[in-house]
Amino acid sequence: MMFGYDDAVAARYPAIRAGVIHAGGLSNGPSPPGLLAEYRAGQQAACARLAETAIADLPSIAAWRRAFTAFGAKPTQYRNAAEALLRRLAKQGDIPSVNTLVDIGNLVSIRYAVPVAVIDQASIAGSITVRFAAGCELFTDLASNGSVHPDPGEVIFADRDNNVSARRWCWRQSAQSATSATTVDALIVVEGLHETAAADIASAVTDLAALLGSYQPQARLSTRTLSPA
Repeated sequence: MMFGYDDAVAARYPAIRAGVIHAGGLSNGPSPPGLLAEYRAGQQAACARLAETAIADLPSIAAWRRAFTAFGAKPTQYRNAAEALLRRLAKQGDIPSVNTLVDIGNLVSIRYAVPVAVIDQASIAGSITVRFAAGCELFTDLASNGSVHPDPGEVIFADRDNNVSARRWCWRQSAQSATSATTVDALIVVEGLHETAAADIASAVTDLAALLGSYQPQARLSTRTLSPA
């Protein structure tokens, strides 16, 4: 297993459902025209949905807000990754392209209003465990050169060496784990806590695999779905 949940997290959040894709043989770079067109269309469709339903009223977003509150992170201060994307889209009308892998992840995230993490496996020692932080682990923000410790009790993605690739569950990804032009091996994780999460995560994984098949046809993919059961 390259990714899993600590028993304590699974016990406190029994509704968690996740889809995991391990993609090898990647050749990451600027998004091709076809993907950019899909990305624009996906953003327009998401904007149309947001015109009818407030972001906070989306069941998937509401569930993450409750989870953040439960481990002590104020959800209006620390937005989960899907909510942050949707708010940026609603405010600015556009989410700029970053690279093929990030754009694929963002496209699926706004389609389903669920967080999608795209992690460069080269930065991970062993496997990632979603667990409660002890407070001794190290995290380097994308916008910083220095490392900080997570708050004890917050949910983190941590590897064997206690390096944190995501803080406050799905709030912020680390600088080391972000994909770049050198990424050849990636782990893509999509998660949900809402009532229809199992079905939505399964659909999101299918979409992710299809997009990778279209825009990274040489990649080797393996997928898995996870739940506390």
